[in-house]
Amino acid sequence: MTRRTVLFSPGDQPELLRKAPTTGADVVVFDLEDAVSPAEKETARGAVADAVTELDAECELCVRINPLDAGGQRDLDSLKSVMEHVDSLMLPKVSGPTDVDSVCEVLGHDETPVLALLETAAGVLAAADIAAVDAVDALLLGAEDLSADVGLTRTESGTEVLYARQRVVLAASAHGVDAIDTLWTNFEDTAGLTDDAELAVEFGFDGKMAIHPAQIPVINDAFTPDPAQIEWAQNVLDAREAANEAQQGVFSVDGEMIDAPLIRQAEKIVAVAESAGVLE
Repeated sequence: MTRRTVLFSPGDQPELLRKAPTTGADVVVFDLEDAVSPAEKETARGAVADAVTELDAECELCVRINPLDAGGQRDLDSLKSVMEHVDSLMLPKVSGPTDVDSVCEVLGHDETPVLALLETAAGVLAAADIAAVDAVDALLLGAEDLSADVGLTRTESGTEVLYARQRVVLAASAHGVDAIDTLWTNFEDTAGLTDDAELAVEFGFDGKMAIHPAQIPVINDAFTPDPAQIEWAQNVLDAREAANEAQQGVFSVDGEMIDAPLIRQAEKIVAVAESAGVLE
């Protein structure tokens, strides 16, 4: 499974819910939280429950619930009869492991993957502890809410959230879960999104959140290995096989010395390329 793109779709708009899985996003999030006004929450719960049962989607279907003490309990109640059609749950404003544990307790198990959205200073600082919870399958950084919580001023360069981005990546990597980068809120700014997505790739993120279908191709392209990377990775893995037969621990490919860290990098490139459908 790859999570290059995580697209949000408002839970109270059935037409958009049905279109979202056709956008090319790897993960579609049916949103019961920020995208839905308080007056429409109940309507959205019914619409999302209907959508997940009716759709035969190839992408991952995720539902973002509200915090348990702010409507999340009712969200989960509305999903109980259709949870077999839900691939994952997104939990917003996660400040520590107990937030995830509480959701698992309501569900009665920890088998449903939880995508933990870190949107507060407490959540970012507890990133490693949150990633260590068995149910957590990804950490996501919500820089806009984080900015409000901390009092940061958001800038196009994003220097004010560099530490948070790096901390989330390190925590996710340490516990073997995905790291998903924050939104680029101006969906008409393709150039800005391209630069920001490429920076996220350099940081080590596995994917990026999106708020508009127009952002999907840009983000997918950034997080999909290019032909040169794939060729390098395949050459490394082929050379590894020959080195193993010759009982060599270190070997070279096109003049580059290859050791265990580069082998792991090559394996990841091939795995992402295969999952993204650009390599059979």
